[in-house]
Amino acid sequence: MTTLRQFEPLSIDDYLDLEEGGEVRHEYINGVIYAMVGASARHNLISGSLFANLRAHLKGSPCRVFQSDMKVRSGEVFYYPDVMVSCGALSPEDRFVTDPKLIIEVLSPSTESKDRLEKLVMYQNIPNLQEYVLVSQDKVSIEIYRRNDEVWNIVSFVPKDNLEFKSIGLSLPIETVYEDIMGFAG
Repeated sequence: MTTLRQFEPLSIDDYLDLEEGGEVRHEYINGVIYAMVGASARHNLISGSLFANLRAHLKGSPCRVFQSDMKVRSGEVFYYPDVMVSCGALSPEDRFVTDPKLIIEVLSPSTESKDRLEKLVMYQNIPNLQEYVLVSQDKVSIEIYRRNDEVWNIVSFVPKDNLEFKSIGLSLPIETVYEDIMGFAG
């Protein structure tokens, strides 16, 4: 005879405590946690390049750049974006951001559909978010979902384009994002 057990959702406080002491990071969606997988070298080089360029541009401003270990919260959901910018107040003991201005996800084969669908919908519910960026790691291609009042538009960037982050006033050649990937053909 099979016994069915009742599912007990994990509370947000228990999730945050688990993440504080754990070695494995988890995303939290409405009481359920999902372990995160590691990233490729390309993924890390691209997100590192983006972080470095954003950090250099925002130095001395009230905005801060976070890379992969800071959570973003939207309602009952917590994700770990690859890179994000927040310009709101933040204390040293804060464990997540609720008001990002810019979120960047580097696409991986295992996460691309989630980044394009689930996260897109969830991130668009964050009132302060102005841009959600999807960066390919297999070709020189970047898409920016940009808020214009309550309407979201998409802008695509390809080789030789100047990548423009309007939310933070930064423009740079798209190749800058990919320059550390050895043997990369765009």
